[in-house]
Amino acid sequence: MTEPDQLDSILSDRINLQTSLITWKELERFFASGVTLNVHPSLDLVKVAQEIVEDNTTVISKWMSEDKLAPVSDQLAQQWHDEDQTVWAVVIKPWVLVQCKPE
Repeated sequence: MTEPDQLDSILSDRINLQTSLITWKELERFFASGVTLNVHPSLDLVKVAQEIVEDNTTVISKWMSEDKLAPVSDQLAQQWHDEDQTVWAVVIKPWVLVQCKPE
């Protein structure tokens, strides 16, 4: 493994260790602050977090233009609240990335 690959692997491992299942209700204060980003279920949450850490604007812009990475909408927040939804989450300051995987 080359040095950049090793660094990517280390970063990915660190992010993975920081992910957690959490109820949406516990994250609502972050939603109210406007810092929650919804990660589409087709994307890997850890990979998205890694691209944000690395400030890869090309990839991030592409995901945003495809609505695969976007602020959590009011409608979705209400739905998750009503359903007492549990989501995967990771904090990549200033953002809280959330992802609801279909069962």
